[in-house]
Amino acid sequence: VQLVESGGGLVQAGGSLRLSCAASGSTFSINAMGWYRQAPGKQRELVATITSDGGSTNYANSVKGRFTISRDRAKNMLYLQMNSLKPEDTAVYYCNAYQSFRNYWGQGTQVTVSS
Repeated sequence: VQLVESGGGLVQAGGSLRLSCAASGSTFSINAMGWYRQAPGKQRELVATITSDGGSTNYANSVKGRFTISRDRAKNMLYLQMNSLKPEDTAVYYCNAYQSFRNYWGQGTQVTVSS
């Protein structure tokens, strides 16, 4: 499974961004997918996850009510709509796919929120 993120950038506090993740390869057996982020000097943390059928989602408390994860299985795409962005959301955001007991990661996309 190969994952490629896009959509990061620089935005002012209160603004919005939409991240996209394109999956390719053996995507038919992907289970859950998700977004993680890593800020400078910090560990990578979970942002949001979604089940294979999109029926269940999970969010970090810090992003609940502001971020929305979604998935288009027909297009092998994963999205993260980020609204009301805060400076503390600044990080590299990574797409994740879980398949056959393995985790796959994209290269990451930088999100910078200015105050």
